Amino acid sequence: MVDTTRFSKVINAPLRYAYEWCTDFREDDSKLTGSSAQKRIVEKTKKRAVYVMIYEGADGKEKVAVSYVTLNPPNAWSLEQFGEEDYETGEYRLKSLGKNKTRIDMVFKETWKDIAKIPTIREQTDGTNKAWDQFIAALEKDYKAESR
Repeated sequence: MVDTTRFSKVINAPLRYAYEWCTDFREDDSKLTGSSAQKRIVEKTKKRAVYVMIYEGADGKEKVAVSYVTLNPPNAWSLEQFGEEDYETGEYRLKSLGKNKTRIDMVFKETWKDIAKIPTIREQTDGTNKAWDQFIAALEKDYKAESR
């Protein structure tokens, strides 16, 4: 089964800052959302990032996913994630809405493997919205702190 979800969010920061912040993959990123997942950066260059996520699966057991991110500055990047429970792609695009305002548009396609409990579209949407609201709050806080 393939699930497709789309999201748009407004960020109170300029496009360049938003792009650099969103694509500065760090091992402690999960702290921004309170997740217990662990991220291990394997490679980070100007053109791509590769990292491994260790997380709790739907069955309560530790799972692993490998993510490849292709960077397309100044306003886009894409994700390809190979996990034990699913295969996911993500497309991210930023659009300037003025001097200090940017919109991020995201499209995710997720193909679930044969696991016991596949999250509903509602659960996926709620989780993604919550995570991105937390990411954006942290981004905006960092931007305000740097702008002073």
